[in-house]
Amino acid sequence: MRSSGPIKVLIVDDSPLIRSMLSRVLSAESDIEVVGGAKNPFEARELIINYRPDVIILDIEMPRMDGLTFLNKLMQHYPVPVIMCSGVAPSSSHNALKAIELGAVDVVCKPNTGGNQALRRLGEDLAEKVRAAAISMPPPPPIPVCAKNTPTSFRAAGLDPSRYVVAIGASTGGTEAIKKTLERVPPDFPPVVIVQHMPEGFTKSFAERLNQFSALTVTEAAHGDTLEVGKAFLARGGLQMRIEGTPGRFRIAYGNDEPVNRHCPSVCVLFDSVARLVGKRAIGILLTGMGADGAKGLLNMRQNGAITIAQDQRSCVVYGMPKVAFEIGAVQRQCAPTEVSKAVLQTLKARDGVRATAHV
Repeated sequence: MRSSGPIKVLIVDDSPLIRSMLSRVLSAESDIEVVGGAKNPFEARELIINYRPDVIILDIEMPRMDGLTFLNKLMQHYPVPVIMCSGVAPSSSHNALKAIELGAVDVVCKPNTGGNQALRRLGEDLAEKVRAAAISMPPPPPIPVCAKNTPTSFRAAGLDPSRYVVAIGASTGGTEAIKKTLERVPPDFPPVVIVQHMPEGFTKSFAERLNQFSALTVTEAAHGDTLEVGKAFLARGGLQMRIEGTPGRFRIAYGNDEPVNRHCPSVCVLFDSVARLVGKRAIGILLTGMGADGAKGLLNMRQNGAITIAQDQRSCVVYGMPKVAFEIGAVQRQCAPTEVSKAVLQTLKARDGVRATAHV
């Protein structure tokens, strides 16, 4: 349990400029205290002993010892919440996702000298990530995937998957939660649309990673992509994604880059479009994350007849978005990501099974 008072942050990066910029934007927050900066993990080790930071911001590429190696050591000996600071090159984004597998809570893009407005946005984003990291909980031990844990197909359950659309939203801790969700779905799962709060440039790598673990074909969504059974579409970072079209011909549409609920893409933007167009044939799933993005959108989906599921507190890294959704009455069922696919099948079969069978 973190002690009271400001959140103590240690910055580990070999660039003096990056350390200075991150320290500057975080020091403007009254509830955050930057206790030090280190140019490599060896310096960081001494500062960790002296200051016992609540959150560490860690560079991926450093001389003498890279960030992934240091992170692995940290998780074994001092499992403090870590936010990775990464460039947007494909190799960097792949390494950032690997860092999350190793235990990092989140990732932030390396700042540039984009002026005061860019620094202000960086400060707001990074401060939110630090606050989320400070209250994050380690996830429960993974449950091995095996045949008996994988649900039967939709068609075997008497359901026509082409009649439904599944919408998923997540933030802090969501990369692993989405992975655990998608690796347990049958190949004839309905089309899935996903918003994960993630920096621009990272979503393509994340989609490629998800595609390795799921029976679905997972891609970074492109404008105009048609929603099809057995396919999942991840929103591109930096753009608002929604769906448009008519039943049987729904497709991906991108809009502007204005933040909604301080996020772009926003879960609420996606959920609201699904609520409006799909109605009772939609399934909304809200996973771990800080804040409230997606809560009102999930309520909108429920009020339009959709089935709504939220991640339970025990399995969340941050029980924020699902908690708000539950408190406002948006949630019909709570479960761990490993149980989402089963919950979807069970709930739809109970509601639509007999009627759906007649249409198959």
